[in-house]
Amino acid sequence: MSFEVEIGYQSQRGPRELNEDFGGVVASDEGGRGLIAALADGVSGGGRGLEAAQTTVMGLLADYFAAPETWETTVVLDRLITAQNAWLADHNRRRHGREGGGAALTTLTALALRGQTWTLAHVGDTRAWLLRGDDALQLSQDHAYDHPDQRSRLTRAIGLDDTVRVDYGQGEVRVGDCYLLTSDGVHGVLKPARIAALARQGSAAQAAAALVAAAIAGGGRDNATALVIRVAGLDARRLDDERAEMKRLPAAAALKVGELIDGYRITALVADSGVHRLYQARDPGTGALVAIKTLSPGRASDLDERAMLAHEAWLGSRVADQAGAGFVRVHERRADASALYVVYDWHGGRTIEQQMAGGRKATVAEAVSAALAIARALGRLHRQGVVHRDIKPANLHLGDDGAWRVLDLGSAVSGRETAAARELRAGTPSYMNPEQWEGASADAGSDLYALGATIYQWLTGRLPYGEIEPYQVGRFRRDPVPASRLRPDIPIWLDHLLAKAVARDAAQRFETAEELLLALERGASRPVSAPLATPLLQRDPAALWKIALAVSLLFNGLLIYWLLFLPR
Repeated sequence: MSFEVEIGYQSQRGPRELNEDFGGVVASDEGGRGLIAALADGVSGGGRGLEAAQTTVMGLLADYFAAPETWETTVVLDRLITAQNAWLADHNRRRHGREGGGAALTTLTALALRGQTWTLAHVGDTRAWLLRGDDALQLSQDHAYDHPDQRSRLTRAIGLDDTVRVDYGQGEVRVGDCYLLTSDGVHGVLKPARIAALARQGSAAQAAAALVAAAIAGGGRDNATALVIRVAGLDARRLDDERAEMKRLPAAAALKVGELIDGYRITALVADSGVHRLYQARDPGTGALVAIKTLSPGRASDLDERAMLAHEAWLGSRVADQAGAGFVRVHERRADASALYVVYDWHGGRTIEQQMAGGRKATVAEAVSAALAIARALGRLHRQGVVHRDIKPANLHLGDDGAWRVLDLGSAVSGRETAAARELRAGTPSYMNPEQWEGASADAGSDLYALGATIYQWLTGRLPYGEIEPYQVGRFRRDPVPASRLRPDIPIWLDHLLAKAVARDAAQRFETAEELLLALERGASRPVSAPLATPLLQRDPAALWKIALAVSLLFNGLLIYWLLFLPR
């Protein structure tokens, strides 16, 4: 389903000589960017209110889609509204000095629909409404004095001061929603129930006309304007939708076995890393087991962690839909979700880490079968422009159904992650390639290196360059011991393949998952060549100085011995 809306707009001056209301809607030609709607009610005399309303709405509608797509919607709205307010306030100050008279002010209610999220920006006493099912919800709050005789006096307006405080709100868009923007000439006359009833009648254009006509007929003494937007179709969920929802949802409490969360009954606590908690639970609808991932209560207020979990959920659904087998499917979030969590399919089975417990090593057939399946999955992932960044035994899972799956996309980068996630030094030290220790960013080659290190360890019980603790720095001063020396039943073709996968020099490794996959499929029929030994100076740039120091010490020792003990 694609984004589809029906729009109706009607504005009448009523008994006033001049209509100082101004509104409009602009939809993007690009998929996924939605629309921006705005309504302003100018305040002043001599047409200056119309000038303020018109420039504010037209500027917002003209510039909204010119902002970079990576900007969050509230950021775009805030920058545009702040700039317009500063310009109008300065314009009022300059004109007041030259001409005198009242300032040109305006209210503004702007609604942006993007993906499956609505975003509201509001200043003044125009209003925004959401009609969903039988409910009618006022989304905005008036910025006007409460006294009955002063309700037309605004406490906030565009152009009133050098700075303006804008109210923002966000929520989920659903098919069938009706969004309504009204000026005080409509909602100041008609009661909310009457507004909701009229807004649901006929087409969107007919509903807007009916609202304005009813307001004027009801004795309204002001301009009357209504803008109706009905949602008939939605774009696919966007990362922005996930982030917005993750911001809104409260943290999930620490759950115990037997407790419920939105109908899911917890059956086990699987893991607690201090940042995330992973539970096994039972789906109330199907009775099937699922995995539920939440933030630990102590990290639930961390906005960066929330954004990273949102990115993981969005990426998981994208990869499962487009990359196919090899990954765990993410469930669509329930509209009535009460807390922050992500639901995945549950697959029984064991990870490579669990299979290695107790010192068990893989057979050659097991290792090759796993490497083939995981290389295919990584190839699909990399073609999506995604780098996993944390391939290791704990994240490679063999299900009871015989399928290998890559777990945990929490550290993955896709180009849409936050700057904090991108700059995070992700990965497990023992499986990070030498370039990462030298400051390079993780890339597709990093995943392939980590896969090679994992298979090497599973077959031999040792890591190619030894275990590296989190507080240590990786040192690569020797080439890995050939796997066949540690385990004679490993065939030479596989020995060479593993040596190439974890070579010290990146130029000697596999460049793509497809290259690694082809080498695995050919096996002994067309083996790859073993990489050349890494020169000493490349493995240890300080080796020359160390050799020079050793020679110098030896020479000085001989000289001292000669001076002290040998006859002259």
